[in-house]
Amino acid sequence: MILHEGYVYTVERTTKTKSIFRCKNRDCKARAARTDESTSTVIRSALRTYPLSAAGQLPKNESLMLMIQRQRTTETVDADGRLPEKLRKTYRDEGFILHEDKKLIIFTKKINLSILKQNKHWFANGTFKACPDDYYQLFILHAMMTDAITPLVYGLLIGKSAEDYNLFFEKVLKQDNFQPESIVTDFETGTIRSVKDMLPNILHKGCLFHFSQAVWRQVQSKGLTTKYNEDE
Repeated sequence: MILHEGYVYTVERTTKTKSIFRCKNRDCKARAARTDESTSTVIRSALRTYPLSAAGQLPKNESLMLMIQRQRTTETVDADGRLPEKLRKTYRDEGFILHEDKKLIIFTKKINLSILKQNKHWFANGTFKACPDDYYQLFILHAMMTDAITPLVYGLLIGKSAEDYNLFFEKVLKQDNFQPESIVTDFETGTIRSVKDMLPNILHKGCLFHFSQAVWRQVQSKGLTTKYNEDE
């Protein structure tokens, strides 16, 4: 996962030398790349797409190499789990950090929390692939806006226990008097326990997509794949 100017990019594909990321908003075509290629190779690749008419405005090659090398040595978080300043605000200069320590980082904006409060039906889901190495998963809290489910709060968690989810919900819920009526999640045991602990009075539903995945895994584990495919 890459965080840049308040936007979240997730892995789209990987090659031997680089990873391609795309904006988590699937209506956005923005992409980014993280590469292990040498500094000189990165510069050559970029220059091939740069207009010749503007080449004279570029810094000297040595300056470009120094810029890339400095960027590559920039740490994502410091020893206390604190993010660098460039990741703490959106491109509109809005604060984007709700909470941060070694166990949990939560990203959101005030307007996102306001939208979350106005909506009575929440959705929560975690992804384990699009996550920085220092954390176990990216856990996202969504709400229904008009006819679309919109991500509003992002959490980097160090695990998937009920305690991990409890900490996330605790930090979010204390921001306002939220009164959701329902929440849809996957079937992670930790998530189920946490919703029961932190949101005991709302309707908790399981996600149909994740339920279908669980059923299919059981079909495969019981050796019933062929029978399932052939049964009319």
